[in-house]
Amino acid sequence: METATARLAIPKCLKGEHEELHSTLVRATREKGALGVAATKVAHLLDPHFFKEEQFALPPLGLLARLARDEAIGDPRDVLALTDRLERERDGMIDDHKRIVDALKGLLEEARAQDKVEYAEFARHLMRHAEMEEQVLYPAAILVGRYLRLRLAPGGR
Repeated sequence: METATARLAIPKCLKGEHEELHSTLVRATREKGALGVAATKVAHLLDPHFFKEEQFALPPLGLLARLARDEAIGDPRDVLALTDRLERERDGMIDDHKRIVDALKGLLEEARAQDKVEYAEFARHLMRHAEMEEQVLYPAAILVGRYLRLRLAPGGR
């Protein structure tokens, strides 16, 4: 029998967005002067945050389509471990976002001062990305866990 974790993967659109954001940030860190310094500050905050998200916050979202189609997913216990961890660490993840957004404001200011439109757009995009995670993705991942827990309960299906 296939397990939930065997099919548990971050949705490609989310993984791709993280990769694009990271790629742009790497380019920004290579800029000379204050812009590169501001981008490096963002990278130091963002890299460990993205790592955590990809470890436990985003993989449960890979089950959303299957759950919406009422398909079997195998043993959900590994997924529950991830969603339980997200519930425990959600406040810390949001605190990470606050620090990242503060650093992004510095990057945005520097990008505007140097007329580097790509990096100004990047900073604004990443700020919206953080909002989307807080308002949509984290709650959706947590609901995946709560839904699976209900299915495991006596009388669940």
